[in-house]
Amino acid sequence: MSPPGRGGAAPILVVNDAEAARYVITRMLDRSGFPVVTAATGAEALQRLAGGEPRLVVLDIELPDMSGLDVCRAVKADPATQHIKVLHTSAVHVATDSKIHSLESGADGYLSQPFEQEELVATVRSLIRLTETEQALRDRAREVDEANRRTHEFLAMLAHELRNPLAAIVNSLPLIEQRDATDEPERTAREVMRRQTSRLTRLVDDLLDVARVTQGKIELKTETVNLTDVVMRVAENARHSKMAPLKQTLEVSVPPYTLLCRGDEMRLEQIVTNLLDNASKYTEPGGWICIELAYEPGPTRASIIVRDSGIGITSGALGSIFNLFSQADVPLARSRGGLGVGLTLVRRLVELHGGTVQARSEGAGKGSEFIVTLPLAEKPALSRAAGSPDAAGSHAAVKPRNILLIEDNYDAQMALAMLLEMWGHKVDIAPDGLAGIAAATRNLPDIAFVDLGLPGVDGFEVARRIRAMPGGKDVLLVALTGYGTAADREKSLAAGFDLHVVKPIEPEQLLALVADADAVVRAQQSLRDARVTAGSQPCAAISGRPRP
Repeated sequence: MSPPGRGGAAPILVVNDAEAARYVITRMLDRSGFPVVTAATGAEALQRLAGGEPRLVVLDIELPDMSGLDVCRAVKADPATQHIKVLHTSAVHVATDSKIHSLESGADGYLSQPFEQEELVATVRSLIRLTETEQALRDRAREVDEANRRTHEFLAMLAHELRNPLAAIVNSLPLIEQRDATDEPERTAREVMRRQTSRLTRLVDDLLDVARVTQGKIELKTETVNLTDVVMRVAENARHSKMAPLKQTLEVSVPPYTLLCRGDEMRLEQIVTNLLDNASKYTEPGGWICIELAYEPGPTRASIIVRDSGIGITSGALGSIFNLFSQADVPLARSRGGLGVGLTLVRRLVELHGGTVQARSEGAGKGSEFIVTLPLAEKPALSRAAGSPDAAGSHAAVKPRNILLIEDNYDAQMALAMLLEMWGHKVDIAPDGLAGIAAATRNLPDIAFVDLGLPGVDGFEVARRIRAMPGGKDVLLVALTGYGTAADREKSLAAGFDLHVVKPIEPEQLLALVADADAVVRAQQSLRDARVTAGSQPCAAISGRPRP
């Protein structure tokens, strides 16, 4: 703060209806080199402050026309004057509650009269320093906003300008490819040109999109979107186009029912594509990548989790990984290419859909995890295979199953059993873990619904024993529980369960699980086999959460 003085400095407004008190305060400030103007009423004070000249007001609480508290509230409520500091003074209101009321009205300080000149001047100087610091921050914020505006205008212009030569190259490639390549080098050169042109097109699209999104120029074409289809479609494309050439393993885990979201299908595909591209780019050849779509009950949300065995993210970089032009703070990342706009675009598009995105990593070399959470349009709409029945109609088309129900709550046991039997399935019932193991030994089921909190032997041990039986790997094991935390799901998956379902299970969900049992078992078995072959970490099961 520059030394106080009269040369060009904004004055301090002293407001007090007592002429003697007003004179004393004015003299204290004047002796310390502060320029001073005065007012005797609240209305006069507001009139002077409206001019914007004073930078600080020493305001008495007791005024003849209005309370100093009301004057303070008016000053702080007006955008034109809210930056002016208010120092309340009073010779009457000196109790603690009076000071509290003063500060709650918006005052920046409070002094009880009488006070010494040194106390007043020190307080005034402190408030002026605060004013100057806040002004510097506002100036800096304006500079940053202006720099951001110029950056995004440049990005938009650059992307548009790049499109013209890029279009010429893209349109010329088919002309070259009308005739066969004459030799292997020419064939290789064509493949490189096609591959790199596609990559350049993607980079230009990302540049233009991030500029549009940041400036608020993208409007979503909202419709009801099947997230399950989006994840499966994008994952399949990424597996062949991106990961197969690098011999990277992609594991996909989706629920056996439909998750519907209100959003822009093209932009949702873009979110998933960018996350998988990012995972592949920062994962070594031969590494593994996992994408999981999970239903989050309660607020009715879906989570898209992408994990990889790649280079990881340092703790210092996690906070800025979604910033424009940011890349992982690892030297190896510099060689991976990209402009650092893909994750920025992911965050912006996710936010436009009312969702959130976060990144996790245990550090360099330990892989990374990205979690996108999106609101669903409704509770899961369960998918039905061709020829499978509608939940409200006939169930004759459902393949009859041998089902083992291990549940110690009699009412829950009987209700679930009767529902399954009504749909034409054969149901064995066991009230505890040991009885359930015995029933599975006598007649290995197609599906076993197992309560986790069983008397004697718990559900986790039941799952392990069933898996150890001949043919046990082909049983669809479903954990039924009232607990749905990540740790609970992890424990279920580790014990051998395919699915972790939080009670109560909806009839439609139950129907879908039974109808799609074979597909779920095959999918889970493929994941287990792939993990054994690749030596990778397991991907969470269909309704499970990602491993930390």
